[in-house]
Amino acid sequence: MLFRQLFDAETSSYTYLLADEESREAVIIDPVLEQLERDVSLVRELELRVIAVLDTHVHADHITAQGLLRSRLGAKTVASERSGAVCADLLVKHGDRIEFGRHALEVRETPGHTNGCLTFVSHEPRMAFTGDALLIRGCGRTDFQSGSSETLFHSVRERLFTLPDDTLIYPAHDYKGRTASSVGEEKRFNPRLGVSRSLDEFTHIMSGLQLPYPRKMDVAVPANLACGLPGATSSPLPADLDWAPLTLSASGVPELAADWVAQNSARVSLIDVREPDEFHGPIGHIPSSELVPLARLAGHVQGLPRERPMVTVCRSGGRSGKAALQLSALGFSRVASLRGGMLDWTARKLAIEYGRPPERVDRQG
Repeated sequence: MLFRQLFDAETSSYTYLLADEESREAVIIDPVLEQLERDVSLVRELELRVIAVLDTHVHADHITAQGLLRSRLGAKTVASERSGAVCADLLVKHGDRIEFGRHALEVRETPGHTNGCLTFVSHEPRMAFTGDALLIRGCGRTDFQSGSSETLFHSVRERLFTLPDDTLIYPAHDYKGRTASSVGEEKRFNPRLGVSRSLDEFTHIMSGLQLPYPRKMDVAVPANLACGLPGATSSPLPADLDWAPLTLSASGVPELAADWVAQNSARVSLIDVREPDEFHGPIGHIPSSELVPLARLAGHVQGLPRERPMVTVCRSGGRSGKAALQLSALGFSRVASLRGGMLDWTARKLAIEYGRPPERVDRQG
């Protein structure tokens, strides 16, 4: 595997370039806007074809170059389906794989610093790109962006420290000039999350940090929810925002709470945009919902009802948010995403079916 670790001195941020040397297919992890030309030049010098640009999370300290790399190199943008970045071409979840040539990265959800944090794991060679979830002898803060010290503790212990000890750790930042660590080192020496620390000790450490407000947060987070393109949105908002108690997500998606949807399911059309294996899987689906996978949604709009409000559904709210904006752009005026998706629905113990639901077919033939 071809591997390059790149650095942005202003924000102490690392960007990673990985490529298959035979096919020349490549991925970029956590690109920084100000380093766009450097990264594009390197890709072209090495004669690589970038197929995916990955962000480990919605950064608060710098703006991603995801959107511009998509424009310049034709790559797909990738983010967590929990991140709120509905601008991304691919919204991924725990257990997904991102393949490039003979190589692949396993997606591991590692929330806690933010709700949408991901770690990308290469099993051969053994490498883990941990974002801010696990830093060298440290970790990301947990006091904003839906952060949780308890969640981060369990993410690291259960999804990172279970990797082989010789797995190399490549974080999104380092402020002391260090470039890499390993799972074994962090288990032994990490002063916050090492295996000698208890959950209570960790939460006490994190609550006492008293860190300053991130200098670029108010600019960076909105821009990163739009893949690094400030002011950009995936599509226009619905024309009618008064038909239900809607709230807007951080990325501008109209959302409805699970309890309201359950109480009003008879007067809305429920469109589940997951894949069939998810729909029929252990989480189940909402009674009366129809299956229209996101990849097929645009081709099936002629069969969707326009006379009733529409609520889109997925696992956690990422793909359904993307679907809601897509439908708005196609002229549906009363549409919203189910906030928190099926994960929140099941947590509230609302009605679920596990049989095979009706699947929307293309009435145009």
